[in-house]
Amino acid sequence: MGGAAIDERQNREQTMRVLAVGGGSGGHVTPVVAVLDELQKGSKNVDVRFWCDVHFAPQARQIMAEYDPDIAVNTVVAGKFRRYSHLTKLQHLTIPSVVFPNIRDAFLVVAGVVQSLFRLIAWRPDVVFAKGGYVCLPVGWAAWLLRIPLVIHDSDAHPGLTNRLLAPVAKRIGTGVPLEHYGYPAKKTTYVGIPISAKYKTVTPERQAALKQSLGLDAKRPLAVFIGGGLGSRQINDAVATHLDALLARTNVVLLSGVAQYDELRSLTPQNDPRFILKDFITDGLPDLIMAADVVVSRAGATALLELAACAKPTVLVPSKRLLWQVKHAKVFADADAVLLLDEDTFENPDDNALPTAVTKVLDDSAFARRLARNLHKQARPHAASDMAAMIMRAGKKGR
Repeated sequence: MGGAAIDERQNREQTMRVLAVGGGSGGHVTPVVAVLDELQKGSKNVDVRFWCDVHFAPQARQIMAEYDPDIAVNTVVAGKFRRYSHLTKLQHLTIPSVVFPNIRDAFLVVAGVVQSLFRLIAWRPDVVFAKGGYVCLPVGWAAWLLRIPLVIHDSDAHPGLTNRLLAPVAKRIGTGVPLEHYGYPAKKTTYVGIPISAKYKTVTPERQAALKQSLGLDAKRPLAVFIGGGLGSRQINDAVATHLDALLARTNVVLLSGVAQYDELRSLTPQNDPRFILKDFITDGLPDLIMAADVVVSRAGATALLELAACAKPTVLVPSKRLLWQVKHAKVFADADAVLLLDEDTFENPDDNALPTAVTKVLDDSAFARRLARNLHKQARPHAASDMAAMIMRAGKKGR
């Protein structure tokens, strides 16, 4: 019994405990999965858990369960500070729908810090990996108070408030785009790119055709895939529904609508047309869908962009103007001649044909499509997940 107890204690001491925290959307969770995969490849003695906010918990649990159902997923109380680029500072202080939620969420952050302190004491990790999202703020501050090493990764070209607040107390910082876009301390910051799954890769025309067939689509027809992010994009969804006939005349269409608008779109679009597929959300099959595409229309989320870059897909970006980081992402890639940029405001006019025109331009101009794909692929960082995993392991060992 004594020998068994000693062995158990030694195994516990040798095991690296890693707590990963992320906002919960696909853009936060899938990079975490890629990093955890590299951590577990590098060492068998890694014990990982994942925390997220309540709002995205169902999606986060689905993504994590498809990777490893044994990874515990817990929620943390958190709040966000609402800031909108179209409002003045005075309006942020006087509009009730902004002021009162911000006051309420300030108390939620404090509650989240207290909750995180108790949980971190109960299961003391060797290192905390904060991927992004406002849920990382209370957990990161609690980790700092307990002197647990904190490693953060910032995907966005425009650093968010949470990461700016956590940066001073972080041991190491990884970034998704080159360092000139950030103001983080250079000594502890490294440009690693955005961790994505190794499932995202370039494929041969033969493999692309096979993937189309696996979706039940005609392999000889081009395929346009429309992605609005984990929660969907009403602007993209409505534009596809409005111009679906024009799109289907030229290409097969797969629309990932998000959960919120799915039922509405089912009533507006044909469900028995072999050229059209409507899905609310997919996780495990997303790499195959993107690799099957001839053109992808997407929001400008950082993770989505690097997944598209890994697959070298001609891409049309529709950044959300309400999200400054999406606007900056889109500009970085547009300046590199790596994407075709569309203004979402044009979608407000049902008679505007900007969306089908952009898709047709990519499909009909093969030289243009190849140039976009080639330049986008140059932005890929295939070792981002392994580099981030190594950074986390080093921080965790130093914290022991």
